[in-house]
Amino acid sequence: MLYNQMPHRDDKSKIIRDHLYLVDILVGRMVTQVPSFMNKDDMKSAGMLGLLDAANKFDASKNILFKTFAEYRIRGAILDEMRKLDWFSRTLRDKQNRIGRTIMDLELKLGRDPEEHEVATAMDLSLDDYRIMLGEVSHLGCVSLNETLDNSQEGSSFLDSLMDERADISPGARIEGLQLAEKMADVLAQLSEKERLVISLYYYEELTQKEIAEVMELSEGRVSQLHSQALIKLKTKLEARLY
Repeated sequence: MLYNQMPHRDDKSKIIRDHLYLVDILVGRMVTQVPSFMNKDDMKSAGMLGLLDAANKFDASKNILFKTFAEYRIRGAILDEMRKLDWFSRTLRDKQNRIGRTIMDLELKLGRDPEEHEVATAMDLSLDDYRIMLGEVSHLGCVSLNETLDNSQEGSSFLDSLMDERADISPGARIEGLQLAEKMADVLAQLSEKERLVISLYYYEELTQKEIAEVMELSEGRVSQLHSQALIKLKTKLEARLY
């Protein structure tokens, strides 16, 4: 829905009603990536606040769909609630960064994407311990990849380049989006076959983690590990290309 002016009070109520489904959709997509002590009710409450905020702050002069703007606000509100709960500790953040740095160092050294056992060895970990660490930091991917590239609330995020959003955008924004998409495609091509499949099934086919596990004949835990490792690679490599 594209509005030609700031919505009036009555319009805001209708806008919120018409887009309530977005809260359920985003909660459903993010629920597997949040800590166990944060339940769906917590996420929905935060998401509703994000939708209300979107209705209050939407500016049609920016030539974006309300749906697109609302998704940013809802997702951001859920992530803000996670941060308030302080579920991502400095220790976990350090572990995530350590994995990313190790992968990048090995890529430069080997001239290719490193295997899991090579990353584990470089970190002085067994393969099992490395995979456990991937599981520990898996929730961080939800925050770090949803953060905007320019640190603004309306900017494009890493995940936006994975998702197929066909909203009407300005020519300048479209060009920037295409450039980011090209960089993302280059990075995606460097992932392992299983990592690419997990990303494709999750972000394009919109399957749940359980459904992906059934398709790939893997445990949900293994799918979570592959997803976490893929997101760390995407974030680290894309940042290197952008900055």
